Amino acid sequence: MISILTAGFVAVIVSILGTPAAIRILAKRGYGQLIRDDGPTTHHTKRGTPTMGGAVIIIAVVLGYAVAHVVRPTVPSASGLLVLFLLVGLGLVGFLDDYIKIAKQRSLGLRSGAKMTGQITVAVAFGIMAINFANDEGYTPGSEAISFLRDSSFELPAAAFVIWALLMVSGSSNAVNLTDGLDGLATGASVMVFGAYTLISVWQFNQSCTVSPGPGCYEIRDPHDLAVVSAALMGACFGFLWWNASPAKIFMGDTGSLALGGALAGLAITSRTELLLVVLGGLFAVITLSVILQVGWFKLSGGKRLFRMAPLQHHFELKGWAEVTIVIRFWIIAGIFVMAGVGLFYAEWVATI
Repeated sequence: MISILTAGFVAVIVSILGTPAAIRILAKRGYGQLIRDDGPTTHHTKRGTPTMGGAVIIIAVVLGYAVAHVVRPTVPSASGLLVLFLLVGLGLVGFLDDYIKIAKQRSLGLRSGAKMTGQITVAVAFGIMAINFANDEGYTPGSEAISFLRDSSFELPAAAFVIWALLMVSGSSNAVNLTDGLDGLATGASVMVFGAYTLISVWQFNQSCTVSPGPGCYEIRDPHDLAVVSAALMGACFGFLWWNASPAKIFMGDTGSLALGGALAGLAITSRTELLLVVLGGLFAVITLSVILQVGWFKLSGGKRLFRMAPLQHHFELKGWAEVTIVIRFWIIAGIFVMAGVGLFYAEWVATI
């Protein structure tokens, strides 16, 4: 428990104290946010706000994780390092996207093909490594069995699992990216989901088959270390939210949103709660669905729109809702989804004992 608390504490301190320094550096270099002309007009006042703040989150998570392993001398686990690999790898893809936006004054950043190639490369590498590195009990970080609350009896061939991991990583990273449209929205929702994964991982460790064998025990490779990573992610986002809350002094950019989405997918795969992520991250799923429905309806109806604008948060902006009102209400929705997900997880364990 000491290492979990240490990871969260160090991450929140690094994030809350390091972000102002990042704001000064980014502002001095002119690394400000570009605003799309077809977006809500209220966003034009945000033009020039420092972006790429997700780099602070990534640094805070890595430092929190590292210090936790120094305070309680242990070897970093394969599962924990793989989640960090997704965080840093997709963060690098997002950083290149953000940098190109600023350097070339192009609001779309990386070309879609290059961005997709980067995401695929990181996700496929993760998928391959996830089904290797078995420990003494024979557990690997990921499992070829599709999971909801734990592994099911439906197993995929190795190649199919890699594709499944790719779909999860790309879907989750893009979902957080779509949600990151209002001050503090994606950051606050991420705090809740990472908090849920901290609780889930702690519970899985206490009820793991190696620690407490018996009915309902969990066959997870490194649940304790996943709790350390989750706590560091929660703490880093929590500290960043101090500066990202409305009116935001800094944006996480694609550097942060792609990284956080990748970390969510990594935690879901390594904790054997792949489909539960849809519930825990229900807000991200709903916002992504709004984009899919908007595009689909636009094509099927010959140019009509289902929403005034997608993603969904911008629809309510154009209806006249204040930004803070949207963010708080969406946070409430995110919290409801998280409570439902944690409730399902616990109810399944109760039913198995």
